[in-house]
Amino acid sequence: MKLRAALATAALAGSVAAVSTPAMARDTISIVGSSTVYPFATVVAERFGANSDFPTPKLESTGSGGGLKLFCQGIGTQHPDITNASRRMKPSEYDLCQSNGVEDITEFRIGSDGIVIASSSEAENLDITLEQLFLALGKQVPDPDDESKLIDNPYENWSDVDSSLPNKPIMVMGPPPTSGTRDAFVELAMQGGCEDLPAVANMSEDDMEGVCHSIREDGAFIEAGENDNLIVQKLIDDTDMFGVFGYSFLEENSDRLQAARLNGMVPTVENIAADEYPVARSLFFYVKKAHIGVVPGITEYTEEFTSAGAMGPNGYLKAVGLIVPPRDALMDLQDKAAEMPNLSKDELM
Repeated sequence: MKLRAALATAALAGSVAAVSTPAMARDTISIVGSSTVYPFATVVAERFGANSDFPTPKLESTGSGGGLKLFCQGIGTQHPDITNASRRMKPSEYDLCQSNGVEDITEFRIGSDGIVIASSSEAENLDITLEQLFLALGKQVPDPDDESKLIDNPYENWSDVDSSLPNKPIMVMGPPPTSGTRDAFVELAMQGGCEDLPAVANMSEDDMEGVCHSIREDGAFIEAGENDNLIVQKLIDDTDMFGVFGYSFLEENSDRLQAARLNGMVPTVENIAADEYPVARSLFFYVKKAHIGVVPGITEYTEEFTSAGAMGPNGYLKAVGLIVPPRDALMDLQDKAAEMPNLSKDELM
């Protein structure tokens, strides 16, 4: 009887181990999140894998919102260690993390990017204000006959919005709602062109955002998933199409694509870094501190990402399009990598 009991106990322990081992044993860093940060993080991961004793981290492009949702699901190696974001974590996402036991998080602001409205270099370019952009893409816009009222967007061509714009159908490819690029686009570009219109001037902040952040769903705006390279290819193939994505993708394809003027300004490294370009935003990654020491290499990866060799004025990330932080900000990042301070909710408010 004792032997049978011992054998049964051993079998049970073995079966538990067999089930739990895939979730518990992991020697490769798992990174999810923004498609905009993905190319930069991929370069860091490849350098890290090639020049250290640690495996090359595994990266997945899920969008900023999708990545933060995965990151905040819990502690344990079945969950990601790091998430990239092309916008800052929201207080509601911080609360989700806390409720699932992801209590200790370190935030890294790794640089800047601008969101561009791009087209084929062979197309007629746009010179457009943020207000005109909202009128072209908003789900509901002011009635041309009574600017105090909102109606479903009636505009079919850019020239319907303003006669100075191209007489072409409004067709814009852009990211889905899970993307940080989409979040930044609606907050900076759409809201920037909408919030002073008479039809929303007297609304509550929530109602105003409900109007200003809503993009039309009648085919003029086409969601392209998290694949910015797909948008680039569509623009090259169709000179009537415009696309919304990060400045780094424009720079990578500058021989084939051009950027629209927004409020009279073409995006450049200088005006994005100075926050003068109207649709500039910061890029981030977040580290789950509970996984440090459990999954090997997290601290070392963070140190590589924030090193002068990666993010300095002559670093390899600058060479691939990241608008790197100034010297003082980079030194602060390096201090963060060494100390891993906890992010507080007050910092996000």
